[in-house]
Amino acid sequence: MLVLMPTGDKPLIWLKGEIKIPPLPPEARLEAGYLLRQLQRGASIGLPHLRPMQSLGARCHELRIVDERASWRILLRIDRDAIVIAEVFRKTTAQTPQHILEACRGRLKRYDVAARGDDE
Repeated sequence: MLVLMPTGDKPLIWLKGEIKIPPLPPEARLEAGYLLRQLQRGASIGLPHLRPMQSLGARCHELRIVDERASWRILLRIDRDAIVIAEVFRKTTAQTPQHILEACRGRLKRYDVAARGDDE
C-alpha cells in the first residue's frame, strides 16, 4: 500500500492500539489526530499535551488526551524518520502500569530489530 504524505511529514507507525472507536470518543480522536499531525510536521509540543517518558526509553513520550469522561494516553517515540506509536490506552491510575511499559519496551525493541533487518 502506498501512502502519500506532504513532503516533510513523518509517517505514523502503529505497533499497538487504535484511536478509532473504540477506544477514543470522537472529540478525543480529533485532538489526538491534531497533535499527532503536529508531531509529524516536527512541531515542538510540550506540557500539558506531551510529556517525556524516559522510563520507556530515549525519545519516548506520553501524549495526553483528556475528554469529559476519561484521560487517554498514547505512548510514542519520536524517531528521525517516523513517529512510532507503541500503545493507546485509557489512563485509570496515577502512574502508567508497569505491564504497559514492559509491553511497549518489547514492541519498540522488536520494531528496532525489524527496522535494522537483523535476524535476532
